[in-house]
Amino acid sequence: MELPRDWSSFALLSIDVQNDFWSDEQSRQFPDFAQKTQNLLGFCRSEGIEVVHIRAQFNPDGSDWMVRYRLTEDIPCIEGTPGAAPLNCAIEIPGEKVFTKQTFDAFQMPDLQRYLTQQGTRFLLCAGLVTGVCVFLTSASAAQRGYLTALVTDCCADEPSKHAATLESYPFIFENVTLLQLPSAFERWSQQLRSLENLSADPV
Repeated sequence: MELPRDWSSFALLSIDVQNDFWSDEQSRQFPDFAQKTQNLLGFCRSEGIEVVHIRAQFNPDGSDWMVRYRLTEDIPCIEGTPGAAPLNCAIEIPGEKVFTKQTFDAFQMPDLQRYLTQQGTRFLLCAGLVTGVCVFLTSASAAQRGYLTALVTDCCADEPSKHAATLESYPFIFENVTLLQLPSAFERWSQQLRSLENLSADPV
C-alpha cells in the first residue's frame, strides 16, 4: 500500500491570477490555463499542500503605486475594480491565506516570508500571471531567500515568447515542472530537502 506523500514543507504561491493580467490574447494563446490552474489548486488541496494566494492591489489615489506607474498615472488592479478580482479558477477557499502586494516581487512585502517561516515552508511551487514578471521575480526572490523553487509551467502564462524565454533561461534559479509531473517529482524534491538538512547539521 502506497503511503501518503508528506508535503508539509511545501506551499503553492498562486500569483496574480487576476482579471487585469488575463487578456483575450492570452486566453487564445493559453486556452488550458484556467482549467490547469483549477486542477493545480485541487491537487494541492487534496495532497495537503498549502495554497497561498498573492494578489496585486493598489489604492485608487496612487499613494502606494510604484514610481514608474505614478508617472504614467495608470496601474492595473486598483482596489475595488473588476480588474483586481481573481479569475474564477483561482478563488481562495476558507482557511487559505491571501497576501496583497504593491510590487512585482511578493517578497518585498515582509508578511509573506514571515508567514512561510512560521509554517516551516522550505519548498515553493509557483504559478500564475505573468510568467516573465511577477511569477519570475517572486520565484527568483524566493530562491535568494533560501527556498527551493519550482515553476508549474502549464499553470503560468505570458506573451508566448516571453513565457518560453523565462522558462528556458533560469534553470539555476528554479526547476520547471508540469502539473502532471508533480507526484513523480515529490521524492526527488524530498531528497533535496533531506540533503540540505544534512549539510546544515552540526559536524560530529
